[in-house]
Amino acid sequence: MVRRVPELLAGFAVIIVAAFFLVYALRGVGEINTGGYMLKAQFGSVGGLTVGSDVKIGGVVIGHVASEELNPTTYAAIVKLAINNNIKIPTDSSASITSDGLLGGPYVSVSPGGSNNMLKPGASFPVTQSAINLEDLIGKFIFSMGNGSSKSQSAGASSSSTNPAALPQ
Repeated sequence: MVRRVPELLAGFAVIIVAAFFLVYALRGVGEINTGGYMLKAQFGSVGGLTVGSDVKIGGVVIGHVASEELNPTTYAAIVKLAINNNIKIPTDSSASITSDGLLGGPYVSVSPGGSNNMLKPGASFPVTQSAINLEDLIGKFIFSMGNGSSKSQSAGASSSSTNPAALPQ
């Protein structure tokens, strides 16, 4: 019985620490604020972009994705970006979701414009480009390759027909 008391205390300590970490993690779910000012970008699709993903200009990290939400009216994804305070972004800049190579994670790439006016905190990017789904592109390519050969065969068959009444209208 005496040996079980330290084991029980150790077990309770582990459970309390685990509960503390669970509460800490759940409290921060959905938003990250690393300082800086917030900008918004609206995308048709965010792909695999998640809260905490990088925001880069020219490959240099200038901030992070702070939150993602769905606009219930337009069904577009609204992404809030936390940008470092020392980085100012021109008003005619664009934001796009790109990937770090074939197997890399997605991030928001900002292409700065040439305007002398800068985006104010809470402003939105005027131009955005959604994530490109690589799997869909490969599927379309494979599908088009399969249809390309059947189209040329059917085109050849219809062009060899000499009866104009047999041609599709």
